[in-house]
Amino acid sequence: MTYKECLDWMFSQLPMYQRQGESAYKADLSATEALMEHLKEPYRGFKSIHIGGTNGKGSVSHMMASIFQAAGYKTGLYTSPHLLDFRERIKINGVDIPEENVLEFIESNFDYLKDNKLSFFEMTVGMAFDYFNKQKVDIAIIEVGMGGRLDSTNVISPELSIITNISLDHTQFLGNTKSAIAKEKAGIIKKNVPILIGKAGEKELSVFKSSSSKLSASLHLAQEFHEFQYLESDLKGFYQIENQRTVQMAVNILDVSFKNLKLSMQDGLQNVIQNTGLLGRWQRMNTEIKTVCDTGHNVAGVQTIIRQLIKEDYEKLHIVWGSVKDKEIESILKLLPIHAEYYFCQANIPRALDAHSLAAKAHSLGLNGNTSTSVKAAYKMALKKAKKGDVIFVGGSTFIVADFLQIFEA
Repeated sequence: MTYKECLDWMFSQLPMYQRQGESAYKADLSATEALMEHLKEPYRGFKSIHIGGTNGKGSVSHMMASIFQAAGYKTGLYTSPHLLDFRERIKINGVDIPEENVLEFIESNFDYLKDNKLSFFEMTVGMAFDYFNKQKVDIAIIEVGMGGRLDSTNVISPELSIITNISLDHTQFLGNTKSAIAKEKAGIIKKNVPILIGKAGEKELSVFKSSSSKLSASLHLAQEFHEFQYLESDLKGFYQIENQRTVQMAVNILDVSFKNLKLSMQDGLQNVIQNTGLLGRWQRMNTEIKTVCDTGHNVAGVQTIIRQLIKEDYEKLHIVWGSVKDKEIESILKLLPIHAEYYFCQANIPRALDAHSLAAKAHSLGLNGNTSTSVKAAYKMALKKAKKGDVIFVGGSTFIVADFLQIFEA
């Protein structure tokens, strides 16, 4: 089996949720628990931090990893989804898992994975934990895939659990109220393990207080962290201030157990991208026309993007935009500025919303522009129409950003 054949098998054996949507979702931990037993429970071989939430968990995960690296710890990082390369999901000290390790894990466990019909996400979590254990990391930062209670990552016993915030997303799986979603996110709270909440309203906070009390887990609120002072970071976008507040309080909690963590915070925050390779968070591209991409894709994420765009200085705003089928499209489109020039498109995945359907809905809401069946074609059209002094924004979906970034990889 070659590395490409290995990846092709992983992607096709059972559909991956991010690409296929609801048909690939497995709301059950039994297969993951059995896999961990088969692998001899590798997650017990390293310390970990578990990070969930609706928005910001990726940025918080990468910030935490960068700080631990700056403090001299051998740091594992597990995140999802990937943008350019599957191996982005599993890193140690910012270096992607080697192809040979991916291949070795699949070949060594092939019969088990196939016979037990493991999902793409389940086998990837198993691969990450097995790799971190064998490489003897000092700490692993583990990002929740979706929800929390039934997420495959939720077999670990971390040093700290973090929930960044709660917004409406994946409502078909997690519930259609913030309280219901909070209950799913609260599933990562563990007995006697401190839990840090980045931001929560009264109803969600009530859920977290109840869960943490039942499990004797000390509850910490980043909103009440009065020692916070913003430190310069290479992660731009004002929404990173909230994420950084959460990270700083996490460091404050963990500093007792991990030497040099607080002392390394400024260094770590200044070099998140360099240390971890994070992509797609208010990422400015090195182009003649000012171009920015961001993976924010739900109502709360798009609201933040729009607030950030308002702060940009431009003569005309061009927006390359696409979505997936299972989002509340109308609620999101209503947030977008009417004065912009639009380039509606679709990502190269089965779950992508047809660009013409998206454009028709957008036009009915007063958003006018052009339609392309690929991100590359839409971006080329935007570049052709844009002038110096304009801004091009690319987003609407993680997969739009992924396709966009691939243009610069070619």
